[in-house]
Amino acid sequence: MIVLLGFSFLAGLVTILAPCIWPILPIVLSSSVVGSGHKRPLGITLGIMLSFGFFTLAISYLVKVFHLDPGVFRLIAVLVIGFLGVTMVVPQLSRYVEGAVSRISSIFGQRSREGSNFFAGFVTGLSLGIVWSPCAGPILATIAALAATGRVSLAVVLVTAAYVTGVGIPLFLFAYGGQRVVTRTRFLSAHLGRIQQGFGVIMLLTAVAIYTNYDKYVETRLLDTFPQLGATLNGFESNNSVTQQLDALKGVKPVKYVRQIESDLFNADFKAPEFVGISKWLNTDGPVSMSRLRGKVVLVDFWTYTCINCIRTLPHVTAWYDKYKDNGFVVIGVHTPEFQFEHDSNNVLNAIKMYHIHYPVAQDNDYATWNNYNNEYWPAEYLIDAKGIVRRTHFGEGEYDKMEMAIQELLREAGQSVSSPLSAVPDQTPEGEQSPETYLGAYRMEYYYPSGTLHVGPRHFDLAEVPDVNTFSLGGIWDIRQHEAVSGADAKLNYRFIADKVFLVLRPGTAGIGAKVRVLVDGKPVNGSNAGSDVKDGYVTIDSARLYTLVNLHGRPGTHILTLEFEKTGIEAFAFTFG
Repeated sequence: MIVLLGFSFLAGLVTILAPCIWPILPIVLSSSVVGSGHKRPLGITLGIMLSFGFFTLAISYLVKVFHLDPGVFRLIAVLVIGFLGVTMVVPQLSRYVEGAVSRISSIFGQRSREGSNFFAGFVTGLSLGIVWSPCAGPILATIAALAATGRVSLAVVLVTAAYVTGVGIPLFLFAYGGQRVVTRTRFLSAHLGRIQQGFGVIMLLTAVAIYTNYDKYVETRLLDTFPQLGATLNGFESNNSVTQQLDALKGVKPVKYVRQIESDLFNADFKAPEFVGISKWLNTDGPVSMSRLRGKVVLVDFWTYTCINCIRTLPHVTAWYDKYKDNGFVVIGVHTPEFQFEHDSNNVLNAIKMYHIHYPVAQDNDYATWNNYNNEYWPAEYLIDAKGIVRRTHFGEGEYDKMEMAIQELLREAGQSVSSPLSAVPDQTPEGEQSPETYLGAYRMEYYYPSGTLHVGPRHFDLAEVPDVNTFSLGGIWDIRQHEAVSGADAKLNYRFIADKVFLVLRPGTAGIGAKVRVLVDGKPVNGSNAGSDVKDGYVTIDSARLYTLVNLHGRPGTHILTLEFEKTGIEAFAFTFG
């Protein structure tokens, strides 16, 4: 833990050199030179540290508990920064505000002018901490991911504190040093009033930029201009010691020694981990435990309802359960969500009904059981014998015959008479070359044309008509978020794919149920020969958060360009998969 805290501090310390922090430096300097008190830079720095740390850890809780739009906090910050800019431009208003701030700060025991300067700087810092998004390396990305899934522990708080402390030291030196230069340089100090008004204009422009999200565009352009700088600064976070401690922070256990069995059917031999941290049990009267299942042959199936690989596996899993349940065979589906909306129990219940799942399903919303199994895949299957020992594992699609033969063999070991032929469910595992799973959110994006990745924030994109194979291009306004891309005005998307079928996870978002997306292949609207099952008359209608089938070439895979034209703003697109 000490090593991770040290690297977290260093990661924050070097953030001052990263392009993502540069847009807020002028406003930090502007706020610092308003007064001569040396406590104002300290107030700004502490305000940024406190609000950034707090909102990084707590934003998901606030949104969930109070049903708030995260944009509300950004709007409040814009109003505060804009108002402070006005006070700097209008001296009379500035004097009135200083008097009010002095009276307020005296309530907290700060009766001196220095106390007022600190309080004013602190309020500005609180606003900046809300709107600042640093370039996320592995450490900050882990903190954000744990906070988003509600797994904030004392260790996560300490790592965050170490990071913001590292950020605060160079930020304070910059603010304090800038203030000293301006106030102690004879020429500059003689024109301090005009300089403050100039900085007030900078603050107003910054407020406008934040309100219009232009600040994110500036950050993106800086990162595009200096692509190696951010990577270099974050590179030292990727060493083995930090990676191992980040895994421990996420609850990923070290890989246990597993005796590999040289068998066509059985490839593992270790005690089955328990189901832990389950948010809710569905399709059953109460919680299920491995100890209560002793004597049964159990298949633990990790899945999530928007995963096409899981969807193609489910017919086999449900058929096995229905066929062998009277012989002492049990299936436990562990639904571990990939996207935030998959935490919703109603969505999972709808999927259970849609895919005819009759066995118990555990909602593993916090990844507790996922981590207890050291699992890394959707789908993943763990076949457990009557003594509670995992005897076979399989990750991904395929090998259905072998899994069913292993089920039969373990049932025989348990004293059951099983002699029926194997199930006749067809294997729909795709064969041949096809495009990779493609995420549209910044957190896992890697196939954007031409840069590979994009940073969080809204911006205007120029659509590439013919991107490289297995890459996508955006056109119009898009708001790139951690896990999804949200359509803005004139939003379009081109993907040059290799596949027979194309699937995309979509959510109505603020566009509302019934929002439509036009689907074209090679520049022409899809029709009966190539339209997916969710496309009617060339349009897909977004009725819920789920996986949509956009293209079906009916066994004629090839290289084509998929074009999507979004008719409304606010539609959320998550990830492409192919078949």
